Amino acid sequence: MSRHVAIVTDSTAYLPPRTMERHGITSVPLTVVLGDRALEEGTEISARSLAEALQKRRPVTTSRPSPQVFAETYREVAGTGATDIVSLHLSSEFSGTYDAAVLAAREAPVPVRVVDTGMVAMALGFCALAAAETAEAGGTVDEAVTAAEKRAAGTSAFFYVDTLDYLRRGGRIGAAQALFGSALAVKPLLQLDDGRIDLLEKVRTASRAIARLEEIVAERAAGAQVDIAVHHLAAPERAAALAERLRTRVPGLAELHVSEVGAVIGAHTGPGLLGAVVSHR
Repeated sequence: MSRHVAIVTDSTAYLPPRTMERHGITSVPLTVVLGDRALEEGTEISARSLAEALQKRRPVTTSRPSPQVFAETYREVAGTGATDIVSLHLSSEFSGTYDAAVLAAREAPVPVRVVDTGMVAMALGFCALAAAETAEAGGTVDEAVTAAEKRAAGTSAFFYVDTLDYLRRGGRIGAAQALFGSALAVKPLLQLDDGRIDLLEKVRTASRAIARLEEIVAERAAGAQVDIAVHHLAAPERAAALAERLRTRVPGLAELHVSEVGAVIGAHTGPGLLGAVVSHR
């Protein structure tokens, strides 16, 4: 019997639903806790509802999927005929999702390789796509994992946020960095580095910060064939304008995705987020 490698990821990959269907990728949802209600990302709470709650300063937290949810997912995927599973997830620096998947994998009916990609958003999504394409071509588990890791190594993510306060509240960036930014009234540019969010540059105005974000992405994409994803939260005009400018500035652009982040990432960045992921093929 030929082996079939299935790909599982989580809801923070923000892959387009049609893309997931086309490649047979299964997503496990993280949870957003809004007040006293626990809501699944992607199905029970929208980015728009999340943004409105944040603007009203309602308490918002996030939670990993339970090992039981992963165990059920692995059973369902195995039931479709998969003989092996590669489970790719957001950085363990952000969430206990990876740990929950590892616990569930021990009891799965088929072998499960769980991978901490060190990525998030479409930086994670591009890794899942690379693994799925390898599996579709008949690749082994090792080959699918290698493809995802290679894609991760060639992927960079940069973010502009209006304020560091949301990241500070969620423990995703140090209080000293957040306080420093607020004291100087700067607009921060962030990067995903070694699975963590780090302050990259401090720029005086929002317009200059967004222009600098565009420059950084264009520089990182220069001379190569790349995929780019532009993310936002409650800033569709900013995202569309940035995407259009990048379309003209990046000669090696293969695919360009524009999407609003989901509630989990949005809870930690706040409205006004503008991000760009550059992924070398």
